[in-house]
Amino acid sequence: MGLTMRERKAVIRQTAARYRRSSKKQKGKILDEFVEITGYNRKYAGWILRNWGKKRYFHLDGQLIEVVIGTPRKKKRKARQRTYGPEVIKALKKIWYVFDCPCGKRLVPILRSMLPVLEKFGEIPRDAALGEKLCSISAATVDRLLQAEKRRLHFRGRSHTRPGSLLKHQIPIRTFGDWDEQKPGFAELDLVGHEGGIACGDFAFTLNLTDVHTGWTEPRGILNKAQKWTVEAIQKSKTLLPFELLGIDTDNGSEFINAHLIRYCDENHIHFTRSRPYRKNDNCFVEQKNNAVVRRYVGYMRYEGEEQVALLNELYDQLRLFINFFQPSMKLIEKVRQGSKVKKRYDEPKSPYQRVLASDHADEILKEKLRQQFEELNPVELHRKINTLQEKLWDSVRRNGAQPMGVAL
Repeated sequence: MGLTMRERKAVIRQTAARYRRSSKKQKGKILDEFVEITGYNRKYAGWILRNWGKKRYFHLDGQLIEVVIGTPRKKKRKARQRTYGPEVIKALKKIWYVFDCPCGKRLVPILRSMLPVLEKFGEIPRDAALGEKLCSISAATVDRLLQAEKRRLHFRGRSHTRPGSLLKHQIPIRTFGDWDEQKPGFAELDLVGHEGGIACGDFAFTLNLTDVHTGWTEPRGILNKAQKWTVEAIQKSKTLLPFELLGIDTDNGSEFINAHLIRYCDENHIHFTRSRPYRKNDNCFVEQKNNAVVRRYVGYMRYEGEEQVALLNELYDQLRLFINFFQPSMKLIEKVRQGSKVKKRYDEPKSPYQRVLASDHADEILKEKLRQQFEELNPVELHRKINTLQEKLWDSVRRNGAQPMGVAL
């Protein structure tokens, strides 16, 4: 195998100085060795050793050009015109904030489907050139343009799950691998505590219900984790779902593992299962929403009393529309292990609303109602209402001397 260009230049650099200092007889020997090492033509080899590092002048396209032998000529790079100017970045940032700061892969489908909606409500100007650029931008470019905006604090919560009663044997175990995700109506449930770091006394909880097939999420605030409030929140969430609730899967907490909830499920023909103890991945769908929906919008403060629970539910009434109609998510299609690496493939990002419309199991009458509701919704106005309700909720917290933390604006 021959020398690389870098190795040849190193040989020339060392040999050229020695070649020029040598006598005529020595130059012949050096030239023989140099030709054998580099494979150059003998005439070219002699020229390169004599002129290495010297200035030479050449005529190129009618211009006199100075060249130093052995130094690459610097090429002038043409300044590339920016494709996405300040007006595009400004509109992109606004849409990114409105839709809860999604990643580039989730934001691109939003841009292509929501631009007509935002233009209809006058939230962004009707500009054909701007719209064309926003619709043609790639996910990687979105992430690059928004890189400076993506610094966020990370908060960790705490678990409030306590072992249930001896009724566990009446509720079968279902693991995360047993779910049939092809039909809406089978949901996972979990409670998110709002103790603010002080787990004593009564404080509010959020019951989070997430449908496995569509990702449809219904959060409801409750006064505490008593069985009465838990079942009432499930009843309310059931009426808001755009499909029939066929089954629920919970953890092993006492708020779920009780005769009250078992009786309710039996009377309403709801299939009731539970996860394995200490296996959070069995409830992976709702665990994702605990952070992305509940913690992101109400934070980690302590909420207690009927006033703050009412504000929580007022906020959730607007948030459920924003999340379910306008927030796309990607679902895992395939996971293949190749040696030590795991390759994952996801489907096209879709909102829960779009997944309900695409389902063959959802009722057509309910689908038509959803379409009519979607036509009347302005995502930017929903975002404003959510911010206003967040401020009301935090004002009630500030009156108690605390500060809101870990929330999305």
